[in-house]
Amino acid sequence: MSGVNLSISINTAFTVALSHHRGHDSPMAMSRKTPKSFDDYVDRFPKEVRQRLQKMRLTVKKAAPKAKEKISYGIPSFTLNGMLVWFAAFKNHIGFYPRTSAIAAFKKELSAYKGAKGSVRFPFDKPLPLPLISRIVRFRVAENLSKDKKK
Repeated sequence: MSGVNLSISINTAFTVALSHHRGHDSPMAMSRKTPKSFDDYVDRFPKEVRQRLQKMRLTVKKAAPKAKEKISYGIPSFTLNGMLVWFAAFKNHIGFYPRTSAIAAFKKELSAYKGAKGSVRFPFDKPLPLPLISRIVRFRVAENLSKDKKK
């Protein structure tokens, strides 16, 4: 996926996360200011959502222990030899953005969830599929680390 398309996808996700227009999933965050850190982002949500976000964070950290955490496009993300994954809380789900290659590679396993070309929605009324998220992150790590080998 080109950087331009990813930017559009992530920018759209961030815009939707901040949108209160009919037809969009509105956020539960109290503040519209861009968060400075993961903790700053998480602190904006109710306890149940904070717990889900923390589970996402820990799952990504375990699957990619050398990855660096940052806020990108106003949402939590991880980098390792480039961007790995992003995720965000919405009114009814956690949005997970592992790039189109990962969505395609795990298409069958992700078919139970709504999503788009480069994203998937994990609804609040179902448990987070942490083992699947971990496999997707490991896939993205391998993909990013293979960039160096191709050069």
